[in-house]
Amino acid sequence: MAYQLYYWDGIQGRGEFVRLALEEAQADYVDVARQSGRGMGTGAMLELMRSRHEPHIPFAPPFLKDGELVVSHVANILFYLGPKLGLAPEDEKLRYVANGLQLTITDLVGEVHDTHHPIAASLYYEDQKEAAKARSAAFINERIPKFLGYFEQVLQQNPMGSNQIVGNRLTYVDLSLFQLIEGLRYAFPKAMKAYGVDYPGLTALHDAVARRPNVAAYLRSDRRLAFNEEGIFRHYPELDLAP
Repeated sequence: MAYQLYYWDGIQGRGEFVRLALEEAQADYVDVARQSGRGMGTGAMLELMRSRHEPHIPFAPPFLKDGELVVSHVANILFYLGPKLGLAPEDEKLRYVANGLQLTITDLVGEVHDTHHPIAASLYYEDQKEAAKARSAAFINERIPKFLGYFEQVLQQNPMGSNQIVGNRLTYVDLSLFQLIEGLRYAFPKAMKAYGVDYPGLTALHDAVARRPNVAAYLRSDRRLAFNEEGIFRHYPELDLAP
């Protein structure tokens, strides 16, 4: 049976981290909310989330359905899928290291969201613009270098080579770092242009992932949604600045 991925239609968002793994592995999957027909669409996703009989309902998308099993949260989904798709370290102990790195990416993605919604997710961006400017300035000057500097160090200190961040082969964490850098470049082009030279390993990793045949084909396809101002990575010129 095909994996069923549930995420909001029209945005990359957190679901994109899972899509990249499925696409790189050429796994058979259905992007449920983007499909029409019986059991498909956003309505089907919401129905499962609000179910009164499903024993393990997810709090929010993305979540993955594999047969009767429902797995929620990006890092948890990738921890589950990684070994099945050949995108986890062969050494089982290193799989926990990979999961820790993915959880750190999750932390950073949460902070990205808060640059444009620093007060409340229920408010429009326009209702919190001044707070967003202050939050974004701190994020660019303090948090981006803290996180990217950490990932660069881990990459360079990988005993099995700096072509991948953990183990001796590509993992879902490398794919997620690609997406993270893509998103930051879209949201904060001035800041990321300045930071680009500071993290040569991450830059090389990003470029290598983009050249992978399956990833490159996906990026050219209509399955790859464009970044927009409805997702997590949003470009508001007034929030972008050179560090």
